[in-house]
Amino acid sequence: MEDSALFAYSQCNQCPRKCGVNRVVSNNPKKNETFAKGFCKESSNLRLASACLHFGEEPLITVQNGSGTIFVSGCTLRCAFCQNYQISQQGVGQAVDSKTFSDICLCLQKKGAENINIVTGSHHIPLIAESLKMAKNAGLSIPVAWNSSAYESVESLELLRGLVDIWLPDLKTLNPIMSEELFAAKDYPTVAKRAIRWMLNANQMEIRMVNTKSGKKEKMFSGTIIRHLFLPGRFEDTTLTLNWLKKYADSKACISLMSQYTPVPFCEEENLLKKRNSSLKAFQNRLVNAEEDKKLRNAINEYDFSYLFYQDLSDDTSWLPDFNRTQPFSNELAVPVWHWTCGFV
Repeated sequence: MEDSALFAYSQCNQCPRKCGVNRVVSNNPKKNETFAKGFCKESSNLRLASACLHFGEEPLITVQNGSGTIFVSGCTLRCAFCQNYQISQQGVGQAVDSKTFSDICLCLQKKGAENINIVTGSHHIPLIAESLKMAKNAGLSIPVAWNSSAYESVESLELLRGLVDIWLPDLKTLNPIMSEELFAAKDYPTVAKRAIRWMLNANQMEIRMVNTKSGKKEKMFSGTIIRHLFLPGRFEDTTLTLNWLKKYADSKACISLMSQYTPVPFCEEENLLKKRNSSLKAFQNRLVNAEEDKKLRNAINEYDFSYLFYQDLSDDTSWLPDFNRTQPFSNELAVPVWHWTCGFV
């Protein structure tokens, strides 16, 4: 680990929580070493859960061969409805060094990935930046996408300037009451807006037509796709978010309005589940219904965004991942390349 990265972990203020703890471990097996646990509960070891060719992302980044998605363990938020809770909250994953991270990137590229898509790496930006530099020096040439909650400091994001081509932030809510109850981050709206405006200025949008086996398709090479997940029964929160996106992001980014909210069958200790269920009472923890779908479609027409994705309503829940499986997703949704239990597949 370079000195600058080591310092970033020794007094960790990488994310907006600014825990200030020492996350550094020496990796000496002879030492029964512990580290101060910040909110993310992660040490200076970069841990991954899965890497795969993913076909469930937006069409602009999946195109033909899928997005080369790398899932990072840990998170700066504590989302009550997180579908990836096994890796974001329960610690599932395996430590890797920069060389292994680089090798995973290069393997995904060799298998035809349209891009490298790093999911939830906000608490490990210094190490990921180091690893991306190594991968690029070793021949990584496809675009790199940063897939995050947008709960990130601009100072940390600066470390990714020139290394990331495509930004995939969530804009979960602009309601601080909801963000405190659901994410344990009352300041999420302020932080996320600042981070997303930085992303919009960091990379200009470049979308080109490319030839595929099924004909010509649009492909993003750089720019921003902002995602917003509609929470059932909370249409007013989505309206707040769409108003902000129309004012600050329209024509500068692609908007992805998602309607696939799905209740997760959480498997955890009873006291944790009780706390989670209490938080989930902030909205209606169910699938989106046809009436809400119609209302969302009407809103899309009224806002008239320059570039917006919207999913067809579905009651299919088979896409929910299980990161304890070598194939965390359904066979139609992903092709596994690396897994925390066995390495390269």
